[in-house]
Amino acid sequence: MTATTDRSSYTDTELDDIFAPVFARIADGAVRREVDRSLAHDEVAWLNDVRFGALRVPVELGGYGASVRQLFRLLIDLAAAESNLPQALRVHWSFVEDQLLSDDPSAREEWLRTVAGGTLVGNAITEPGIGAIDRYRTRLTADGDKWRLDGTKYYSTGSLYADHILVAADKDGERVSILVDADADGVTQHDDWDGFGQRLTASGTTEFSGVAVTDDRILGPGYGVAGRTYATSYLQLVQLAVLAGIAQRALDDTAAWVRDRTRTYTHAAADLPRHDPLVQQVVGRLSAAAYTARTLVLDIASELDELLDAGGQDEALLDRVEFDVARAQQAVISTVLDATTELFEVGGASITSEALRLDRHWRNARTISVHNPLIYKVQAIGDHVLNGADLPYAWSAGSR
Repeated sequence: MTATTDRSSYTDTELDDIFAPVFARIADGAVRREVDRSLAHDEVAWLNDVRFGALRVPVELGGYGASVRQLFRLLIDLAAAESNLPQALRVHWSFVEDQLLSDDPSAREEWLRTVAGGTLVGNAITEPGIGAIDRYRTRLTADGDKWRLDGTKYYSTGSLYADHILVAADKDGERVSILVDADADGVTQHDDWDGFGQRLTASGTTEFSGVAVTDDRILGPGYGVAGRTYATSYLQLVQLAVLAGIAQRALDDTAAWVRDRTRTYTHAAADLPRHDPLVQQVVGRLSAAAYTARTLVLDIASELDELLDAGGQDEALLDRVEFDVARAQQAVISTVLDATTELFEVGGASITSEALRLDRHWRNARTISVHNPLIYKVQAIGDHVLNGADLPYAWSAGSR
């Protein structure tokens, strides 16, 4: 597809016309992929065919010029089709955002045009065991006129689908971000993610052994080092968009099942489940959950538009968005988990059929909800409200 250059952006309707057919095609295979544990390489290729990864890239550089709100609206719709894919692309979006905010015009244009050409970025940031921001065992060391990267990462979400991998490493005692080609010599990726949900996010182990790195691929400290950053709220909002999409798909699947069902109980309130007021209440609550999650995500996406349009540095805006995402995390997680549990109340044992795989909605929601543990987030909210404590921005998993 060739970019149109006589405009600055696309409308929601125009974007839907482009992407909705692809999302529908992806949705058709969701249950089969779940059963087979088949990674979504074909589906990622379909998204690349329509330059989905270039949504935020300006039109004049080959993208769609979408707002943050437009991006997240489409991420929710994609998550409803296949919840693994927005999560797999999560770091890609923040990489694009970093380029949009870059004060290096040449590098900014080069990378944004590269993304518009179909390049996707995955990540290899988290390490197994002790590894955390200030104790990464992955090392970048001098090797002649280049650098050498060695180490092991886990939760390398999306990297098996990506062209480049954003790696966090230690360089002379400081944290740096490095962009490595996924097919570079010395890079070995494993699809060994064993979570019971979000199974197709390609969140496994990545090993780096003597990978050659040039100066232009060292991007600075990146996420997680110091101070306020838009990235924590932005990346968390992608997780919430996935939950909103899961809620929508759970609603759609449950309603379709109820509409076709003729079997009920002798003591039911109606002859058909779709006419039963008790069943209608369950579906109504599912609809409310999907609406609540979607509305909160899009409201905060609009706040991110304001923040990023202002350069992403305004401390008051940063705090407001970070606080709102934290509060939304509590609301969305609890609402969607309740909904994906309660949906089974609309029928008997037949709704647990493996052929339906309706359990995947709860498993996926439960899995993505623990990535940034809610118990710590709500404590931080309470401390902020009661004591004016600073919100925790960048942090990582590992040993204290």
